[in-house]
Amino acid sequence: MANIWERLKKGMTRTRSGLGDRLRSLFRGRAWQEELWDELEEILYEADLGSSTIEYLLSALHRRVQQEHPATADQVLELLFQVMVAELGEQSPSLSLPAGGPWVWLMVGVNGTGKTTTAGKFAYLLRQQGKTVVLGAADTFRAAATEQLEEWGRRAGVEVVHQAAGADPAAVAYDTVRSTRSRGADLAIIDTAGRLQNKVNLMQELQKIRRVVERECVGAPHEVWLVIDATTGQNGLTQARVFLESVAVTGIILTKLDGTAKGGIAVTIHHELGLPIRFIGVGEKAEDLLPFDPHDYVRAILGDETGAIG
Repeated sequence: MANIWERLKKGMTRTRSGLGDRLRSLFRGRAWQEELWDELEEILYEADLGSSTIEYLLSALHRRVQQEHPATADQVLELLFQVMVAELGEQSPSLSLPAGGPWVWLMVGVNGTGKTTTAGKFAYLLRQQGKTVVLGAADTFRAAATEQLEEWGRRAGVEVVHQAAGADPAAVAYDTVRSTRSRGADLAIIDTAGRLQNKVNLMQELQKIRRVVERECVGAPHEVWLVIDATTGQNGLTQARVFLESVAVTGIILTKLDGTAKGGIAVTIHHELGLPIRFIGVGEKAEDLLPFDPHDYVRAILGDETGAIG
């Protein structure tokens, strides 16, 4: 667990140096004064949290302040920590597969979010646990996606099912599930396209993929992972809603947190979409895909280097 914490803290450096430092400088070593509310609101807006989420956080924090009458701003910072952790929901379990199967996962999200990379990381990490995985390259209109998935397949030592460029994505999904079953593999991970230029076509494509895997495997898809790029902020939320209209998403993966100073967007994503954040990406290595722990996540933003907060 210490290794996970160190990876998280390192990956969140930019957010801690931006949002975290500003909040600590506002709160630390001061008496609590009503005038600080406006400054706090300004910091949250500049962190790209969105008006609805900010209103919720400030309202929840205001209630805690009225109930507990903190004497110092440090104590209010601790209350803010607790409010943010509570809003982010439950801690996610570590990456694992239940007994039985085969299981089928779909990766959905806008192109460029890290969807293909995350599929490869999942395969690599599960192979380290002795699981057999088949990757399906169903983003057939982007040659780079197939090549990237094949590279991850080589690294992880797993089969990658693909067809010629421009092939029917649902056919690739079908072949992937059939290959998984015939090989007696534990898991099929199907990478899908994320082209929003023609939203109607994309949504129809995803719905067709879902119908195909449902016919081939009882209960499939068992997970539908919506991958969101943390660096896109509020725009990422708008994009994510397109996928929620089409597929029953089971969990969110928030990527590229090491590349942004606005990692507080996780609070907004959970608040606005009402879905659990299950994994976060804080670097390029497979081991940088971490199960989401709200306590450690907020501590990585707000806590000082001693981890005194929380």
